[in-house]
Amino acid sequence: LLVKDNAGGIGTLSFVDQAGNYGALGHMVAESNTGDKLNISLGKLVHASIDGINKGERGNPGEKLGSFSSNKALGDIAKNTDCGIFGKINDWNFIKQGLINHPLPVGFGAEIKQGAAEILTVVEGERVEAFEVEIVKIMPNAKRGKELVIKVTDERLLGKTGGIVQGMSGSPIIQNNRLIGAVTHVFVNDPAKGYAIFADWMVKMCDEAD
Repeated sequence: LLVKDNAGGIGTLSFVDQAGNYGALGHMVAESNTGDKLNISLGKLVHASIDGINKGERGNPGEKLGSFSSNKALGDIAKNTDCGIFGKINDWNFIKQGLINHPLPVGFGAEIKQGAAEILTVVEGERVEAFEVEIVKIMPNAKRGKELVIKVTDERLLGKTGGIVQGMSGSPIIQNNRLIGAVTHVFVNDPAKGYAIFADWMVKMCDEAD
């Protein structure tokens, strides 16, 4: 008998729209042993601080090591879907502290191009930073959450994390000043590469959660 009264983890907030709806993670939160969907409708978002990194290596995905720096709820969790988790923000102050605190348009799948882009993520403390990546492949008909293949090209991020690591899920991807996607999975045998979901899929699900 498996009994759980709570669950917590480190992930990345992808976006907040002007109505206060947010999207995060880019993939479903599932029970680690069974893969079954977790009911987290009573969950909340809280601040997290990244204390260290387990660097990713071939055959061994890395991860962010973090701690919850406050129990104050930044927002609720209304839906856990295959596009991520969604809900409403109730504290706007932390949004103003972000690297990008002005509205960005959404880049739809047909507007995404192979080539240079950047991801926003945290690798130390609570400071959001931009890192260079490359859009390697665009697959509109792929399984949800794997529409994009990205490759980390930023030498500093490669040196720090080895590429994509657990906890980066949800890290927004920006191309031509548009939000085009969010990181979802790492390639286990090539941690410099990972999958990402189209941002417009997340935004659509966010609208439905409103």
